[in-house]
Amino acid sequence: MAKNRSRWVCQECGYSSNAFLGKCTECSSWGSLVEEKIIETKTKSGLGGQNLRAHEPEADFAPVMLKDIASSETGRITTGIKDLDEVLGGGLVPGSVTLLAGDPGIGKSTLLLQVAKSASQYQKILYVAGEESANQVRLRASRLGMLDSDVYIDARHNVVEIGKRLLEWREGVAIIDSIQSVYHPEMGSAPGSVGQVRESAQEIISAAKAVNTAVILVGHVTKDGSIAGPRVLEHMVDVVLQFEGDRARQLRILRAVKNRFGSTQEAAIFTMTDKGLSEVDNPSALLLGERLNILGKKQAPSGTAVIASGEGNRVLMLEVQALASGTNLAAPRRVSNGWDNNRLLQIAAVLEKKVGIMLSRSDLYVNVVGGIDIDDPAGDLGVAVAIATSSLDRSTDPGSVFIGEIGLTGEVRPVVALERRIKEARRLGFTRAVVPAASAPLPFKSSADFNIIQVHTVTEALNAAIPGMKVSFELKDSDKNKGKKTVSSSRQVYARDREGDYSGLPEIPDIMD
Repeated sequence: MAKNRSRWVCQECGYSSNAFLGKCTECSSWGSLVEEKIIETKTKSGLGGQNLRAHEPEADFAPVMLKDIASSETGRITTGIKDLDEVLGGGLVPGSVTLLAGDPGIGKSTLLLQVAKSASQYQKILYVAGEESANQVRLRASRLGMLDSDVYIDARHNVVEIGKRLLEWREGVAIIDSIQSVYHPEMGSAPGSVGQVRESAQEIISAAKAVNTAVILVGHVTKDGSIAGPRVLEHMVDVVLQFEGDRARQLRILRAVKNRFGSTQEAAIFTMTDKGLSEVDNPSALLLGERLNILGKKQAPSGTAVIASGEGNRVLMLEVQALASGTNLAAPRRVSNGWDNNRLLQIAAVLEKKVGIMLSRSDLYVNVVGGIDIDDPAGDLGVAVAIATSSLDRSTDPGSVFIGEIGLTGEVRPVVALERRIKEARRLGFTRAVVPAASAPLPFKSSADFNIIQVHTVTEALNAAIPGMKVSFELKDSDKNKGKKTVSSSRQVYARDREGDYSGLPEIPDIMD
């Protein structure tokens, strides 16, 4: 006779305990343990245990030589969205399982309905709406103009029944929205728990591999941005896609975190409209906005700089804004939006130690315009210029773009794909690029309409960035006799030299005096 017992499973890390614990002893999260019912059955060996897939036939397969395995010539399944196909490596692979994760309301269901609309022209499409009723799916489909598409809607939640449907479906595309909404009937826990997600995913993956059906799973994310459910879920699937962006903004970025059939260096950029998600052909122009309109006409506001960030084979020109404001707090604030906060602390320390800009009594706020999160070290130099110009309240040439990684010694280090970044800046109308001098020789040099300035240190970069100012190290009078080399204050450094203003730019007021 089957016996029921309970265990408590952490929803963050998967740790299980026989008794309830307020705090998980594995990951130290509070209130994350959820009760799961376990059904013990008598197995052939006489031992009790959970046996969810006892109905599956056992088979004894002998090892096969790699060269003897018959190759499959089945082509990829195109999604009908060019950028999405590039992220996938050319389209969906038959029999593969793709996990699409993102924040609530980011547009996951909208994107997959558009995929279903395009792919239904040459493939059978099954859309399992676990989070919505069939009528609710129809309302969204009506907004996207796809009511005449040959898409089958299934609103069941039992993953065993869904697996049987996939076995009958064969060689098409199935979309499960979402893996947290379906459940395995033999699991006692609620849908979305660690055990339910693990067993439901295994049931779907087994069916997809058996009949060569391409499956897309929708996954939720936690408050820190990681995929909800057991970590093993990401190892079980073939492709993991991350959908990022801000619901209040119009841009969305789709990245491949894992891809067994292609590169993880590609990214797709979409904009949300009333007709669904649209591919963005020139995202840099959309992100820079007013910045492109002031090129060659007037100076850029203080505390701003343009960086060239790499998203796969695509280059994004982004504006970075910084604000340095005096504070009376013992520990000044360091806040960043779209930029790694640890890198912000590093850049601020380099500016104070190696350049002489006193930031220890200033709050620092850094924002990447457009709501895009970037982790490209090539943006370090642009962030440093934005912070420096905000602290000194000085303007920069709006036609300049800053590319380079900053080391702890104050040097500007080389970055990858420098040539591609410079070409994109030139195409958009920028006239100057401040780049690392240590980079490999570029195939082109400065010209009349585009000037390439190579720098070794942050000090040299600031000299090139701020018109009419000279940044240098000097000895204080009190330290000359001691032979001790120090860096003068920012007021002393930047108030000395006003010569050499850029031609074509208006006079810069002497705001330091």
